[in-house]
Amino acid sequence: MAEAAGRRHRLFGTDGVRGVAGDDLTAALAVGLGAAAAAVLGSDPVPDAARRNGGRPPRPVAVVGRDTRASGGFLEAAVVAGLASAGVDVRTLGVIPTPGVAYLTAALDAAFGVVISASHNPAADNGIKFFGRGGVKLPDAVEDDIEARLRGPSGGVAPAGGRGFGRISDASAEHERYLDHLVSTLPRGTARPLAGLRVVADCAHGAAYLIAPRALRRAGAEVIAIKAEPDGLNINDGCGSTCPGALAAAVVEHGADAGVAYDGDADRCLAVDADGRLVDGDQIMTVLATELKQAGRLARDAVVVTVMSNQGFHAAMRDAGITVVQTPVGDKHVSAAMRDGGYVLGGEQSGHIILGEHATTGDGVLTSLQLLAAVNRRGVSLAAAAAMMPKYPQVLVNVPGDASRLGPEVDAAVRRAQARLGADGRVLVRPSGTEPAIRLMVQAKDASLAELVIGRLADEVRLALGGR
Repeated sequence: MAEAAGRRHRLFGTDGVRGVAGDDLTAALAVGLGAAAAAVLGSDPVPDAARRNGGRPPRPVAVVGRDTRASGGFLEAAVVAGLASAGVDVRTLGVIPTPGVAYLTAALDAAFGVVISASHNPAADNGIKFFGRGGVKLPDAVEDDIEARLRGPSGGVAPAGGRGFGRISDASAEHERYLDHLVSTLPRGTARPLAGLRVVADCAHGAAYLIAPRALRRAGAEVIAIKAEPDGLNINDGCGSTCPGALAAAVVEHGADAGVAYDGDADRCLAVDADGRLVDGDQIMTVLATELKQAGRLARDAVVVTVMSNQGFHAAMRDAGITVVQTPVGDKHVSAAMRDGGYVLGGEQSGHIILGEHATTGDGVLTSLQLLAAVNRRGVSLAAAAAMMPKYPQVLVNVPGDASRLGPEVDAAVRRAQARLGADGRVLVRPSGTEPAIRLMVQAKDASLAELVIGRLADEVRLALGGR
């Protein structure tokens, strides 16, 4: 969780600055972040802009969007105040999915974009993150520059100078541009590629509560929207991609063909089949990767995933002749690997999936459209499509302790566990990025073997850390 700017640690986490709204994440901090971002991200004007502006220094443009949290209003106002005070023209988008901000940053040729959201976190939390020109996530070094500016003598605040104060305008009409983009990504030649599908959409009372049902309906699906009545406090509350039980029950109740669930800012998507069984990010990527390969559009016949992906996904990709590129945990690592290698598909088990032909970041609504279109084109059920990936049992255990104390004893324990599992199993030991703990994962074809191996491994890790 992010803390106030005065404390001596890196302010930016794995996905922007996050914390409890009004406590860790205050209005003053939001104003400072806005002004600091203006100084760092607004210093690269569009070529020839000064000439078109009568010789005056041009004002950069930023787009700002948020999710449905009650705290989003005051944090948006604070960020916008910081931006405008530093000479940035601000176009406010209101409530819109995070990937919508990324898309419109590029589509409107803005210098940068700002999202006020804490994604899948509870309503009490909120966050501020930035996209650079083109709608791409910022490298750590640029985030460090923003933080350095914020921690400087001026606290991030900078005068507008010769550019003058920024102008603030309502750009919520641009939602239609984003919606048109989403639907335009579907296969051409079929006016309604989701025709004949009854779909339940769990909008998590979040940022996709209007756009997701509209996009699915425009693509031809019969849509039953649930958890689409945000009140500022119910975002992610027992619903959405982190709690798919409500979606599963609704799919069965309504006799739907499939269900899709988004998180609070709609950069993730998970699904359930007609029987209410979960279809996770690995299974969704299996469907999308094989679809792209068949169409000849899977760059280098490869897909990028994190080390957490299921062994069954690796087996499915081998069978399909697709190379798997692995990264550390985190969508930022997936995105960087995709850019560096020229890949067009990557993602995580959590449903954060990047379709590089159409988006610069994970987009839950886009993912759901592409998944359902692929299933409908094949004329099979979602369950049958997901069955292409044999899902190996996966067991996770957290062992409290200091990761710096891991040593040769744990390395030896991991080798013994891997030997017990053989070639069809997998062991992963990594420090937690959010708490003082070691995360253990074991995958095996046999669930009882996975439980046995991770139990022994956890005991050995506890002993190595000085526990019992």
